[in-house]
Amino acid sequence: MVIGQRIPKLDAPDKATGRTVYGHDVKLPGMLHGRILYSQYASAKIKRVDVSRALKLPGVKAILTAADNPPTKFGYGKDNTPIKGDVVRSFRDEVAAVAAVDADTAAEALDLIEIEYEPLTPLFDVRQAMKDSAPLIHPERKSNLFQKYKYSHGDIVEGERESDVVVEADFELPYVAHAAMETSVVIASFDHRDHLTLYSTTQIPFLLQRDLAEALGIEGNDIRIIQTAIGGAFGRGLDIYPYEPIAALLARKAGKPVRISFSRHEEFLAAPMRQPALIHARAGAKRDGKITFRDAYALLDVGAYISWGSVTPLVMMETTASLYRVPHVKFEADCVYTNNLITGAVRGYGNPQSTFYTETLMERLAVALNMDPVDFRLRNANIPNEEMPQGLIITSCGLKECIEAVAARADVGSQRSEVGSQKDSRISNQKSEINNQKLKRGIGFASTLNVGGGARIYKSDGCGATVKVDDFGHVSLITGSTEIGQGSETILAQIVAEVLGVKVEDINVLNSDTDVKPWDVGVHASRTTFIAGNAAHIAAMDARKQLFETASELLKAEPESLVTRDGKIFVNDSDRSADLAKVARSRHYREGGKVILGEGWYDPPTKMVDKDTYKGNISATYGFGTQMAEVEVDTETGKVRVLRLVCANDVGRAINPMAVEGQIEGGAQMGLGYALTEELIVKEGRVMNPDFLDYRLFTSADMPQIESIIIETDDPQGPFGAKGVGEMGGTPTAAAIANAIHDATGVWLTQLPMTPERVLRALEEAKK
Repeated sequence: MVIGQRIPKLDAPDKATGRTVYGHDVKLPGMLHGRILYSQYASAKIKRVDVSRALKLPGVKAILTAADNPPTKFGYGKDNTPIKGDVVRSFRDEVAAVAAVDADTAAEALDLIEIEYEPLTPLFDVRQAMKDSAPLIHPERKSNLFQKYKYSHGDIVEGERESDVVVEADFELPYVAHAAMETSVVIASFDHRDHLTLYSTTQIPFLLQRDLAEALGIEGNDIRIIQTAIGGAFGRGLDIYPYEPIAALLARKAGKPVRISFSRHEEFLAAPMRQPALIHARAGAKRDGKITFRDAYALLDVGAYISWGSVTPLVMMETTASLYRVPHVKFEADCVYTNNLITGAVRGYGNPQSTFYTETLMERLAVALNMDPVDFRLRNANIPNEEMPQGLIITSCGLKECIEAVAARADVGSQRSEVGSQKDSRISNQKSEINNQKLKRGIGFASTLNVGGGARIYKSDGCGATVKVDDFGHVSLITGSTEIGQGSETILAQIVAEVLGVKVEDINVLNSDTDVKPWDVGVHASRTTFIAGNAAHIAAMDARKQLFETASELLKAEPESLVTRDGKIFVNDSDRSADLAKVARSRHYREGGKVILGEGWYDPPTKMVDKDTYKGNISATYGFGTQMAEVEVDTETGKVRVLRLVCANDVGRAINPMAVEGQIEGGAQMGLGYALTEELIVKEGRVMNPDFLDYRLFTSADMPQIESIIIETDDPQGPFGAKGVGEMGGTPTAAAIANAIHDATGVWLTQLPMTPERVLRALEEAKK
């Protein structure tokens, strides 16, 4: 009844009318405003901290220094503290914090705090940080190399020997910001029992409970997380960061609630970023078009403290090893400390980086073999029901269908030139002679592989759900999952509505309070539709079973003969029915009655990768997609204009096609920015463009025509056949555009973003 329907998001009316309560809207009685003082140096010893003048300022209620830190360190690398004490390691380091009656007073107090530093030699170049002679960012670690990843299958030497063509290139990829419209915000409040309530935009409420308990030195059961409406996240909320324990410590010290909200400048300074990467990659193929090998090395700058940027190689190696059928693969990555920004999880989580080098190498191989790039990809495409050498078990797989779908649209409405390295430079006859000389059009393709059924990076990848039916037939879904703007509440409501035979608007989704909702590992890895959807489906089936037990008494029929639709329970093939509300009342409104409360828990049949080989089936299913970009390149200015973007994605089954299209188009917007405009410029540890004037996002005015094609493969383990799609929309975009630029001009771009200056430079070098 509702699966496959284009149903608007349940929270859309509140967001459109301004009724939604975001973190910045929360106001608690007596709430104070917190501000953080950041370091003046990228690397220095702290000789003296004097807060005496700030304490005397009227309206200041609490000041934190390193003396207020709990004894334990926190974060993914267990190397961070709320306030920095003896040493600062980046410009984003917190050296003090203030809580005051208003934001202006807090800011004035920061100006009154005196810090005396002794500068140290900083490390900004990841290659320099790898040298034995480099100063140590964290001396207790004995090396700036935090972690080395080494993966292989097959035999690279044999793969090279089998190759008729080999291509290779060096790639340079930039810092990228989440750029959510809502900046980071947290409100901390202790009650009379010394229990902490944290209003947060986190994506991992239950893991944050644990991490905060460790960071603050209190019990986890004394912490409650309330998730406010989240105005964009994109991976930003997957870890604990210093501003959260700082808010809690200020609230405890002041005896009042404290709110810390970042300015846009702070967001660019202190929030985690997509890490920059230096990559050398090679690939080979036979004359018949079969890929023989891939070999890639990535040098990753993870910054001064470890967050999820150090785990992206798990995803990068997945693309390198398992996108297409590649018999011989080697992948290595070094995650290295520097005095730069913290790097974390950003939508795609390493996949935009690895897809860029993997898919541009695919294009180079096709050119070297003089093969059609579509045919080359089809010849090597993943297929259903196959275990990859990496251990990935491919169940449903629509990669070939995705490639064919975008290829079918390549020449429809196209005005591309017959240009590039293969044909004469000529544009459409409608163009003027001057345009014939300077404007070149081309088409490029790129595919992607992404986890679609969660990713077991913790011991559990599970989610809980409860479905309650009241005596008015109203249904409440209490889910552990988190809504971060992706529309998960609507998808889960559709799943429950389908099972119970009610309207989506009859379902209320509750998911914001750790004191109420069941456990979930968090929202990441395109997991919510698949994992939270399965949990909701199980809970709804349990509730339906209870309804059928009671309805069978009322209708004098076997439970197996009953069906639900339109808010009623029918005896199959008859007109006999009972209202859902009547059945619910009948079940509990009796002596010895029971409430209709269905429970569901789903943890997919996956396993963590082997810690030595990095092999294993990390996800219950995998999503695939292909994009075709048509571009116009001005060879006089280097400006690239994307004219069309066609996106085909294998989603298993589209629970809500409109929501799927929204995810694809939203991802494509991020992918277009990654390809052409977005670069956080960091020089000697400082962010040089910390605002939306100079950090260039793709706006609605910049967006090309986008066509979304939904490929349904009906995954056997997904709820109603669905699998995740949230990250794939932006993953292949940069590679498709780079390949289109080559088709138009004959030059290869290996550095992102592909700005006019870089395109022009590549064109000039090609002339030489």
